[in-house]
Amino acid sequence: MALVRAMCKAKVPEGKICEVRVNRKSLAVANVDGKPCVISNICTHEQGPLGRGVLEGTVVTCPWHEWKFDVTSGKLLNAQGEGVKTYPAEVQGEDIFVDLD
Repeated sequence: MALVRAMCKAKVPEGKICEVRVNRKSLAVANVDGKPCVISNICTHEQGPLGRGVLEGTVVTCPWHEWKFDVTSGKLLNAQGEGVKTYPAEVQGEDIFVDLD
């Protein structure tokens, strides 16, 4: 696993999600019970920014058309279709690292 620093963990409080760009990839980083969950930031419906959505538990709702995704699995929950890619992540010290491979 080749980990790359994504962001300072303090920038995403528990129960929140945010956008970050890492090595040309647009990612959404959620903090679920202190654990980072990283998914593609691009909604599979019309490319809405998932990192600007609302996080409730493990579910993020896209701000554009309310498509819902599980941030732990990337699975699309409220419609038929493709989910989003997930990325392994971990906290090291004060930072969140992600495996982009």
